[in-house]
Amino acid sequence: MPPVTLSDIQSAKQRIQPYISQTPILHSNLLDNWLGHEILFKAECLQKTGSFKIRGALNMMLKAKEKGTLGTKVVASSSGNHAQAVAYAANELGVKATIYSPQNISKVKAAATQFYGAKLKLCATRKEADEKAQQAAEKEGAVWVPPFNHEDIIAGQGTAVYDALLQIGQVDSVFAPIGGGGLISGSFICSKTLYPDIQVIGAEPLLANDAAESRRTGTIQSLPQQPLTLADGAATLAVGEKTFNYIKQLDDIYEIPEQPIVYWCQWLQHLLKIHLEPTSAMSMAALINWLKVQKKRQKVLVVLSGGNIDQQKMQQIWQQNYLQEIPSLLL
Repeated sequence: MPPVTLSDIQSAKQRIQPYISQTPILHSNLLDNWLGHEILFKAECLQKTGSFKIRGALNMMLKAKEKGTLGTKVVASSSGNHAQAVAYAANELGVKATIYSPQNISKVKAAATQFYGAKLKLCATRKEADEKAQQAAEKEGAVWVPPFNHEDIIAGQGTAVYDALLQIGQVDSVFAPIGGGGLISGSFICSKTLYPDIQVIGAEPLLANDAAESRRTGTIQSLPQQPLTLADGAATLAVGEKTFNYIKQLDDIYEIPEQPIVYWCQWLQHLLKIHLEPTSAMSMAALINWLKVQKKRQKVLVVLSGGNIDQQKMQQIWQQNYLQEIPSLLL
């Protein structure tokens, strides 16, 4: 298939619009004053199913329905947010869904997936979940909805930043997390097409830095096992060959240790008064590193990718109180 274009993202926006929420742009005057820059947040944590993932799942499934190829059943593999998205989309479109997930799936994400009517099958590892989903699609004649490595998924995910840029106009840079690369790929395509001078920058857990390693070596690198990072939404084993084409072109990728992820998860919840997961906060940690070397005031867009977090992870995040340490570019 040809590369994804802005036209594909615009078509995806029209296709999924009746099914999704218009998520707001959030802003904190206090944070801007502390850091000396204008920082705007696209709150996909307030999206239906609690993350941007619904955009890609709906776009792929609705497009298949238009072509008459959707059938009556879909399968997917996911550690959580994509699982909920596929389950929700399947329920909306009247098809059955089976989701294969690793055993360490967040309890709140697992419960929501089943609430939307999907059959959830737990596997020992993420790799096994991916393999079983692909096998099930082949055996049962179901449509496999991959989490990121598909043109229609990339186009759907790109509608998040496209919506944001329509809301706020041009910015100097866009920051988004990298798991499998669907969100950052779609963000790159629409941002660079609309405003070629925008910098598009990814954030990835240092403990799950396969995308950064792939970018350094020029070939896709895979993690040997499921990474133990709080940012579970970015804990994929490897990016896809389709998303890697765009990841290679990013202006930068920042690899974020666990402590800054926790720090910004606390502070963004406090400043923006929202519920968000560690993967979202990771992008803010990357932005801080980038802002430290900027010579003039910047206007920046940060994608808050999701807000699904269970009690256990929330307890991990709040073991130590970082709200006594005021955000600063001098830290």
